[in-house]
Amino acid sequence: MSTGRDIQGRIYRAGLFGTRPTVPTSYDELEAAAQRRMSAEAWSYVYGGAGLQSTVRANREALDRVRLVPRYLVDVEQRDLSVDLLGRRLSSPLLLAPIGVLEMAHPDAEYAVARAARELDVPMVISTQGSVAMEETARTLGATPRLFQLYWSRDEDVVRSFVQRAESIGADAIVVTLDTHLLGWRTRDLDLGYLPFARAEGIAQYTSDPAFRALVEGRVATPAQGRGASADAGEVRPSLRQIPAALRALSSMRRHWPEAAPGSGSGSGSGRRRVGLGDPRPRAAVETFLDVFSRSDLTWADLARLREMTRLPIMVKGVQHRGDARLALEHGVDGLVVSNHGGRQVDGAIGSLEALPGVVEEVDGRVPVLFDSGIRGGADVVKALALGARAVLVGRPWVYGLALAGEAGVRAVLEHLLAELDLTLGLVGVRTAADLGPHVLAGAA
Repeated sequence: MSTGRDIQGRIYRAGLFGTRPTVPTSYDELEAAAQRRMSAEAWSYVYGGAGLQSTVRANREALDRVRLVPRYLVDVEQRDLSVDLLGRRLSSPLLLAPIGVLEMAHPDAEYAVARAARELDVPMVISTQGSVAMEETARTLGATPRLFQLYWSRDEDVVRSFVQRAESIGADAIVVTLDTHLLGWRTRDLDLGYLPFARAEGIAQYTSDPAFRALVEGRVATPAQGRGASADAGEVRPSLRQIPAALRALSSMRRHWPEAAPGSGSGSGSGRRRVGLGDPRPRAAVETFLDVFSRSDLTWADLARLREMTRLPIMVKGVQHRGDARLALEHGVDGLVVSNHGGRQVDGAIGSLEALPGVVEEVDGRVPVLFDSGIRGGADVVKALALGARAVLVGRPWVYGLALAGEAGVRAVLEHLLAELDLTLGLVGVRTAADLGPHVLAGAA
């Protein structure tokens, strides 16, 4: 892996010939450039948070309050970013957070992300709400580590099928997202009336899944049965003015229904040809998804049922309270992720970094604790590791890189993060990521 000095030097040398970085190295500039490039709907979906956006701000404020204290005349000529996680030695403490509906940022979606992750050896947490079937993403990743993020569906057959497919693609763990059993009040999306899943965007894991497709076929065969809350919404008839938008939505549904699905045993993604105008399955797939997406009746005891489905390690994502960390340990989890979903679920919640020290203390090294929400640069990674995180998940920055330059944009963002992480590590007087601790933070004894 290139060092921070290598990456920095490459940028400066290219500048001698008038070449600028593929994407801005400044996060503010990266964000602004992505906003100019993305559609209003895509930008709102990726950038936005819940309610007044106060939790999004709290994530940054929590990171900004933590201050590093450099130490000097320490031999840091050779630095090592590698960390141990789930029985693997990872080349760095970065993981790609699970982000859904990547097709909104770039048509190559997970294909571009997986290629960049493979080149830089950065593990990818594959999203349940992916735009590409997990088998295709895994094939593109090659030998790069991958985890599968699970939204626990209302239909247990779908859950079991997802888990079995995750095992088949060589996932290192199942990461159960706890905080999205209901969809947060996301005002930017609401003001646009935009839910990508209602257009069949970001549901490729479902439409490629044999258990889910069986539900769709059953719905088509008996349309009056098994309808949930989505059925009433589906019966709204558009006015003449609304017909063009409705037709675009139906076209999107048709475009996203694969005749042959990677997870169904009927071949690879080559079967993604457009279905006939009269085929009821694309719309039925959306209605079925809206019915089974998530559930709010799960308890910690349900993790035992998931344990019976898989031999993979089980991690939980979304922990904010040390009491939940204790319960997670009592119910046998193999790791947890301190996260508030990037501020997208609960408005007025604490910044994710505020929750990290208490969770780390509660866990006391028994399982790895990862950190998510608010990471924007390499110095942020150093702070999270110093407070006890084993590794960090990064989300929005690389999505903006994807929007700006596809695979090259994702790769550039990750290189910039790794470069700043490596340089910051050396500049605070630490040689390895594993050596980071509270001693590099202001207020340490």
